[in-house]
Amino acid sequence: MVRLLALAVVAVLIYLLIRAVIAGFVAGVRGGGGRPGGSARALRNELVKDPVCETYVPRRSAVVRTAGSATYYFCSPACAAKFKASS
Repeated sequence: MVRLLALAVVAVLIYLLIRAVIAGFVAGVRGGGGRPGGSARALRNELVKDPVCETYVPRRSAVVRTAGSATYYFCSPACAAKFKASS
């Protein structure tokens, strides 16, 4: 009886492992990365273009300024100041 119970537990664990691997693969194909919040992480890591020097910087490390309803991303405070002076 103990062997049957142990076999059932092992079977359930194998089933859950296979299910998790398949779910992770499907989420990776869809772009989610298999992690909760994968899309949010992708947005933070997205490259944005500085309108002054036209370099690309990761959104998470960019200097952010808003003007009206537009949001601008800069590589440095110096570029943000140049943009503000030219506006």
